[in-house]
Amino acid sequence: MQVLFLVLNKIDCLEGILENFALEGIKGATVIESTGMARILNDVGNDVPMFGSIRMIMNERYPFNKTIFVVIEDHQLDTAVSCIKKETGELSKPDVGIIFTVPVGYVEGINVGRKSE
Repeated sequence: MQVLFLVLNKIDCLEGILENFALEGIKGATVIESTGMARILNDVGNDVPMFGSIRMIMNERYPFNKTIFVVIEDHQLDTAVSCIKKETGELSKPDVGIIFTVPVGYVEGINVGRKSE
């Protein structure tokens, strides 16, 4: 088992990705708002919070992104990546997102190995 992380900059693809996951029996994904390091470093040194807020509204292409994480069986990895790329296209293009996985040594609280009915 592993946990798949997708840091999604192209947030208009979020619903489609989650729908694709559901259709393929990948369930239990969690979505959180996240902010990248470059954006935070860009905001450092801005002494007047009001101007930072105005800049975010008027000038930021991506004021935030979404991070999706989901525990999957090893054999579901290719399917999960296909679900993502179906909506985003290639992740090698700028400002789309990144995918990575981390091995899971223990899991409790989910039905392991069961496809949704």
